[in-house]
Amino acid sequence: MEFVGITVLFLDEKVNSVIHGFTPVGRANHYMPSLKADSIVKVDRFEVARCSSMYKITDHPFLIRFISLTIIDEVITDAPEINLQSRLDCSTISK
Repeated sequence: MEFVGITVLFLDEKVNSVIHGFTPVGRANHYMPSLKADSIVKVDRFEVARCSSMYKITDHPFLIRFISLTIIDEVITDAPEINLQSRLDCSTISK
């Protein structure tokens, strides 16, 4: 199987939703150090697009794409508490 990029799930505490995020293989090495499991990040300068039904992994109609201008910063202080059980229903993720 060929590596095509990094897929992440963004949990939005304000609207109780999960949004699919993706960075293509060409930018993966640049963003990989900033994307750690279970971390809380602030993402600026990204593209929003309609989610294709072929690649749909959440119920959200849109996805976030990292572009060359995207900035990812880990939130260390004043991070919100996110209850993963109430925010993410794993049954909605297709395989």
